Amino acid sequence: MNMPPLQQLRLAFDQEGIDGGLRFLNATTEHRYTAVYRLRDSLLKNVGLCDKAGEIRPEYLAEVPLESSFCQFVLRDGVFLTSDSSTDDRLDGHPYKGVMMSYTGVPLQDEAGEFFGTLCHFDLVQRPLSPENLELLQQGAELIRPLLPKTV
Repeated sequence: MNMPPLQQLRLAFDQEGIDGGLRFLNATTEHRYTAVYRLRDSLLKNVGLCDKAGEIRPEYLAEVPLESSFCQFVLRDGVFLTSDSSTDDRLDGHPYKGVMMSYTGVPLQDEAGEFFGTLCHFDLVQRPLSPENLELLQQGAELIRPLLPKTV
């Protein structure tokens, strides 16, 4: 019997924690990276990363200033999706326009509805994301919240 993706995701988080959930989400998309970032002051700190290439996390992904991240648009708009940042007018003047080519991020919010981070897929090449994958990412944000450390 084949379980629905949400049930599989819940099982991955339950059995393998943050890393298992990120691996499952990453396997559902073509994007190279799936990550979770916590906001502290004006820095986004990576607290989990799955890389399809299996490489060690690059240092430039460990901490990202909010003002130079695509995560800032998640904070502003509630969700941010671009499959080709080089042609996305919303990113005019952004330092990573055309560098981080594809990005989809959803907010992490505490019980009071306050933004404290993002769950995202991203890649250095153009990648589309289906509406079903966006919905699964949004559901993942709800499931991952209780697993995250209270502080970073």
